[in-house]
Amino acid sequence: MTDQPTWLTAEAYAKLKDELDNLQTAGRQELEARLAEARSHGDIRENADYDAAKNDQGLMEARIRQIEHILAGAQVREAKDTGRVEIGSIVTLIDGEGEEAEYLVATPENKVPGHLLASPSGPLGKALLGARVGDEVTYRAPGGNFGVKVVSVRPYRG
Repeated sequence: MTDQPTWLTAEAYAKLKDELDNLQTAGRQELEARLAEARSHGDIRENADYDAAKNDQGLMEARIRQIEHILAGAQVREAKDTGRVEIGSIVTLIDGEGEEAEYLVATPENKVPGHLLASPSGPLGKALLGARVGDEVTYRAPGGNFGVKVVSVRPYRG
């Protein structure tokens, strides 16, 4: 995890906050009940239900810590209209084959239906940051080298 602030839309922040609240209340209560039920079956050294519940508990607590870390370093704000691709921009691109696609340049926590996601830490997102309409951008990804042309840039508005 990084110490950089994570840009979040107001919707993404609220969604993460709701998930955290649910995990810390109903999620923990449900796992406590599952563990109690599994313990009632006898010896926990050879109890698959107990092992599964303990594993789920560990995964849930890890997710709680992850969300807490994201929210603690979150920067909740509207995307700016600067004419350049920034975190929070909606970018329309045309690839080498003439295919057009629209991306939201943001961290995965901001994923919204209808938009592909270009993470600012990923190859495409890094290459796009700072680009303007008309710029041709190349980037290296696991599948090779790719080029795209920036057709439009606008701030995301939820």
